Amino acid sequence: MRCTILHESKGRIRVHFCQPRMTLHQADIAEYALSAVKGVSRVKVFERTCDAVITYVCPREDIIHGLSNLSFTAERCTSLVPDHTGRELNREYEEKLTSAIAHRIIHKLIIPAPIRRVISAVRSVRYIWRGLKCLFSGRLEVAVLDAVAIGVSMARGDFNTAGSVMFLLKIGDILDEWTHKRSVDDLARTMSLGVEQVWLKASDGSEVLVPVSSVSKGDCIVIRTGSMIPLDGKVIEGDAMVNQASMTGESVAVHKSGGAYVYAGTVVEDGECTVSVTNTAGGGRYDRIVQMIEESEKMKSAAEDKASHLADGLVPWSLGATLLTYLITRNVTRAVSILMVDFSCALKLAMPISVLSAMRECSRAGITVKGGRFLEAVSEADTIVFDKTGTLTYSKPKVAEIITFGGRDENEMLRLAACLEEHYPHSIANAVVEEAEKRGLLHEERHSKVEYVVAHGILSSVEGEKVLIGSHHFVIEDEGCKVPDDRIFRHLPKQYSHLYLAIGGEVAAVICIEDPLRSEAADVIDALHSAGIANVVMMTGDNERTAKAVAEKVGVDEYHAEVLPEDKAEFIREEHRRGRKVIMIGDGVNDSPALSEADAGIAISTGAAIAREIADITISAEDLYALVELKKLSDGLMKRIHRNYRTIIGFNAGLIVLGVVGILPPAMSALLHNASTLAIGMRSMTDLKGHEIPEDDNEG
Repeated sequence: MRCTILHESKGRIRVHFCQPRMTLHQADIAEYALSAVKGVSRVKVFERTCDAVITYVCPREDIIHGLSNLSFTAERCTSLVPDHTGRELNREYEEKLTSAIAHRIIHKLIIPAPIRRVISAVRSVRYIWRGLKCLFSGRLEVAVLDAVAIGVSMARGDFNTAGSVMFLLKIGDILDEWTHKRSVDDLARTMSLGVEQVWLKASDGSEVLVPVSSVSKGDCIVIRTGSMIPLDGKVIEGDAMVNQASMTGESVAVHKSGGAYVYAGTVVEDGECTVSVTNTAGGGRYDRIVQMIEESEKMKSAAEDKASHLADGLVPWSLGATLLTYLITRNVTRAVSILMVDFSCALKLAMPISVLSAMRECSRAGITVKGGRFLEAVSEADTIVFDKTGTLTYSKPKVAEIITFGGRDENEMLRLAACLEEHYPHSIANAVVEEAEKRGLLHEERHSKVEYVVAHGILSSVEGEKVLIGSHHFVIEDEGCKVPDDRIFRHLPKQYSHLYLAIGGEVAAVICIEDPLRSEAADVIDALHSAGIANVVMMTGDNERTAKAVAEKVGVDEYHAEVLPEDKAEFIREEHRRGRKVIMIGDGVNDSPALSEADAGIAISTGAAIAREIADITISAEDLYALVELKKLSDGLMKRIHRNYRTIIGFNAGLIVLGVVGILPPAMSALLHNASTLAIGMRSMTDLKGHEIPEDDNEG
C-alpha cells in the first residue's frame, strides 16, 4: 500500500493513502489490519480524506512495515474485519445531521418568508399530533409540552420561534436515535462467540478436535457442560440445560433433548448433547442479538431511567407555571418563555450519550460492558470478591510436578489426565493438556462417556475401571478413594495446587499445578482500596494454607478457603443483606452462580464460555489494571451524569426566570435552551479521561 507521511511525532504518525477515494469497507480493513500490528495502541482511519492516525509504542519500522503490507484485497487483512463495525451506521447519521442543518440554512437564506410560514405550519402538524396522542392516551409527557410551545408560537404568528424549536427538536431526535443505535450496535458486536475449536463426531463415533471454520452443514458436533454452542443446529442425541439469555433474554436454562433446536452463542450449563449443524454462519445471530437488546431494558442505568422520568415529571409543573405566569402577568410572551424551556431535551439526550461514551471508552481499554447499569453498579460498589485461580493468579497455570503411586508411570498418568481434561477446558485443564503436548504424549480416547461435576472434577471409566480426576474434596472426601502411600501423601508440596487422579477407587497420581501470582495483583488491590472499595475478598477452592499465603501476598481484607460455588453466591447474598453493593470477578464455570448474584459480575476474557456469558462485564486477561481503569471510568461517568443534572436544571431554571421577568423573549429562550442542550450533548460525547478523571490518576 502506497502512503505518504503527513505528520509525525513520538509514538504517533498521520499518513495519507495514495488513492483518490476510500470506501467504508476499505477504511475498516485498514483500521483492523493496522490495529493488529503488535505495539499499536490505537488506529483512527478517516475515509473521507483517506488519512489514518496511528498511535504506537513499538519501533517505527514495524508501523512502516505494517503499512507497506496492507492490502484491501488480501484475505489476511479482510478476515480481521467483523461483519458489523459501526462505520456505516456513523456515516448514515452524520449525513442525516448534515442534511438537517443544510436544509435549515437554505430554509432561512433562500426561501421567501410567506413560503417559510406555510412550511412551518405543515411541519408543526407532526409535533402537535404527537402531543394530542399523548393527551388522548392519558399521559402528560414532554411531547405535550413541545406541542403547546409550537402551537402557541404558531397561533401568535411567531413562525421563526416555532421553526427554530422544530429544527432543534429534529436535531435532538437524530442524535437520540443515533445514540441508541450505536449503543445497540456496539453491544451486539462485543458479544462475539470467541469459539475457535469444536469437537466433531466422526462416522465411527470418535471425537476429533477441529477448527470451527472447517465444520460443514450436516456435521455433528459435541458440546458439554460449560461450553458455548458455536453453530446453530438440532440436537440428535443427549440432554442438556442450555442458557439462552443472550438470544431470548430467558434467565432460566432451558432443557434441550433430541429434536430441539439450539442457537449459536448459547451455553450448555449442564449435561451434554450432540448437535447436527444446520447453519454454519450462526443463523443471523447478530440480528437476533440486536432484537433482544432493543426489547430489553437491561442497557439502561438507574441514572438514565431517572432522567427520563424526571423529564416527564416536570411537564405538569412547566404547564402549570406557564398558566400561572399568564394569569398573574397577562403577558403571553412571558408565559410562552417557560414553554420554550422544557428540560427534557438535555436530560433525555445527555444521559444516554454519557453512558455510550463511557462504554466506548471501556471498549478501548479492553473492557466489554453489557449495559450502563453495570457501570453504575461498579461506581457504587464497596465490596469486591475475587476468585483466585485465573484472576489473582495467571490464567495459564503450569504443571510443576507429577507424583505417582503404586509404581505407575508418570507419563501414562499425565496422558490419561489430559485425555479426560481436554473435554472441559478451563485454566487447570489447559495446563494438563499443554504439559502432555509439551512431552509429546498422544492422548487418544480410551475412556467411556465422561461426566463433569461442576467445581469438583470429572468421572469416567477406562477398561472397566472407574476413573476420577479433580479436587481433594471430590476424589478423597466425596468419592472415598483410598490413598496407597500415606507418608508421601502427607508431604505433598504445599506451594502448589493439587489435582488428584484416581483409578479403581485408589489415588493413582497427584498433579501439582504451579499457579503463579499475577505480578500486578497487590498493586491493583491497593489501587482499588484507594478508589473507594472498602472490602476486598478472595474466595478459593484451595486449601487453607495456600489461600492464606496468597491472601497475605496480595493484601486482601479477608479470604475464604475450600469454598464451593454455592458458598460464593451465598456470601454475596449475605453482603446484600448487609446493604452492600458487590462486584464479583471470576473465570470458571464454578464462578457462574456468584457472577450472576453480584451487582456487577466481571469475567476474564480467557475464562469459561458460561462465565463470560453470564457476566455483565468482561475484562482483558492481559493484566488486572483493567479493573482499576473500569472503576475510574465508572466513577467518572457518575460524576459526569451528576454534573449534567446540575447544569441542565440550573441553566434552564435560569432561562425560565429571565423569561418570566421579561428579560429574554421566547425566541432567545428557545435558542439558548437548545444551544445548551447541544453543548451538553457534545460534551457528553467526549472521553472521560482528561475530564472527570484527574490527570494524576490516568495511568493504566
